[in-house]
Amino acid sequence: MSEISDYAILGDLHTAALVSTSGSIDWMCLPNFDSPACFAALLDTPAAGRWLLAPAGAHTCTRRRYRPGTLILETDWETSGGSVRVTDFMPIRDNAADVVRIVEGLSGSVPMYGELCLRFDYGHIVPWVRRNDHGLSAVAGPDAAYFTTAAALEGRDMRTISEFTVRAGEKVPFVLTWAPSSTPAPRPTDPGTALRVTEEFWKDWIGRSKMEGKYKDAVERSLVTLKGLIYAPTGGIVAAATTSLPEDPGGIRNWDYRFCWLRDATLTLQSLLAAGYTEEAAAWREWLLRAVAGDPADLQIMYGIDGTRRLPEMELPWLAGFEGSKPVRTGNAAAPQLQLDVWGEVLDGLSLTRAAFPDATDDSWDIQVALMEYLEGAWDKPDNGLWEMRGPRRHNTHSKVMAWVAADRMVKGIQQSGLPGPEKRWSRLRDTIHDDVMTHGFDTERNTFVQSYGTTELDASLLLIPRVGFLPHNHPRVVGTVDAIQQHLTEDGFVLRYHPQASNDGLSGTEGVFLACSFWLVDALLGIGRHHEAVELFERLLSLRNDVGLLSEEWDPRNQRQLGNTPQAFSHFPLIHCALQLHHGRTRHSDTPLPSPMDQDRDRHQGTGRGYDESFSGSAT
Repeated sequence: MSEISDYAILGDLHTAALVSTSGSIDWMCLPNFDSPACFAALLDTPAAGRWLLAPAGAHTCTRRRYRPGTLILETDWETSGGSVRVTDFMPIRDNAADVVRIVEGLSGSVPMYGELCLRFDYGHIVPWVRRNDHGLSAVAGPDAAYFTTAAALEGRDMRTISEFTVRAGEKVPFVLTWAPSSTPAPRPTDPGTALRVTEEFWKDWIGRSKMEGKYKDAVERSLVTLKGLIYAPTGGIVAAATTSLPEDPGGIRNWDYRFCWLRDATLTLQSLLAAGYTEEAAAWREWLLRAVAGDPADLQIMYGIDGTRRLPEMELPWLAGFEGSKPVRTGNAAAPQLQLDVWGEVLDGLSLTRAAFPDATDDSWDIQVALMEYLEGAWDKPDNGLWEMRGPRRHNTHSKVMAWVAADRMVKGIQQSGLPGPEKRWSRLRDTIHDDVMTHGFDTERNTFVQSYGTTELDASLLLIPRVGFLPHNHPRVVGTVDAIQQHLTEDGFVLRYHPQASNDGLSGTEGVFLACSFWLVDALLGIGRHHEAVELFERLLSLRNDVGLLSEEWDPRNQRQLGNTPQAFSHFPLIHCALQLHHGRTRHSDTPLPSPMDQDRDRHQGTGRGYDESFSGSAT
């Protein structure tokens, strides 16, 4: 079984496929990110579905890379008889979903081996396959797949095998197309034309980037990855392309991340806006508004890619799991949990877009007022917290801080934008919450904020206290918290979310360090003036990316490997954010648009420092 870091992503802005260093597509859901997988070898064995295309007898490729600024993957093998390249990509979706693989002889003569094993419904259903003049068709229930190639095909043991030799200068293309079985077969895709059009799309898209400076390549690779996680019809961004890749190999901490989390909103918007992608930021904002519309009491922490609310968690017992990590899950039972911080995240994100698009009509204020009015009566309740703990509810410090954020952003909306609302009432509430956190969420003996009221446990979310403006970075309590987390909540210098067993999160086992939290530490170190430490940690984090620049959710410092679902949006967005902050040399609050590097260079030339506001509202004692 491959390592998580062995996988590269292909995407068509509706779904994604994962390709290993062995040349096997081991994961793909059709037609959308959250649809059942037709290749599920990632979570079982090749019998659960895969598409292998590699030199006969080869195991790991010699090298691979994306074409610059694209999701077009080029994988090279050097063999005793010659060298060969496989170019993999998914054309941007039109009426059908395609995966194109082009085998190209670079030198000599190389025997190739292809194996297509289609298994719909997460490896559960073997389709009915028929041969035709151009390849074959496969049908099972609502799904139909069409496989076209000039190479010879042979059926063996419920798989389609292709054995051929490619010589220098020759190209042998393969196209796999999905369409609903109830519709006529789609028109065949021309591989060469599809490659040209796909490359033009990606180059045009990345050409809009405003990135400059030392980390330009890393940021633009993250941007392209994140674009590949956007569901184009709605603008929603999935947290990852996979389900059930383990946080604890062999354990039960395996979750479905093919949904959209409200918590990602502010970081998503801030990163996209600064990089110049206002169209994607606006689409995400519109998805956000559609998702949260309705009774504020029914606000969920996550939704489906189209805004679906019901995401029932199910187990797939026929899949063995990645390295035996069971159960394999679809859906997510955390969706209906009470996590009070999401009200603050939503209002923070909408406050950010108000600042970023000052001339736009704010048609979301009524929704924001309704959300705030609900939170007025709920902020002091215990909740499950941002880490979706399945243990008992508690008064999580981060949840209270984000309730303060919600009140603060609403007051600013009234004061700075002239929007209607009870300014005095919400100002008083903001001060009340601030005093409550300062009194009950801080351990005076250890000089640190704590995970929840009445405990001494630490939590990485406490690093966000200065970022959201609750306290300035140079406040002694912020500095004390950063010091405590560095000393007691890190492994090999990287940050854990929390200590799972001491925090009683309701699950057995442990987990790796959480990459997003380590990026939060970069931001906090920069804010308190430890620039050298911030740069050192950031560049160590960059070194954890795989060979094509991708990050999963977590990192195992002991075994030096990636863990969790991949590629993880919640890792790539803070990468972009930290790179921009380091380029600027200063931090910004979460409701303040980051300037692009181009804007920052112009500000330096003009001698201005606009937007660096370290002030905060509420009592600091």
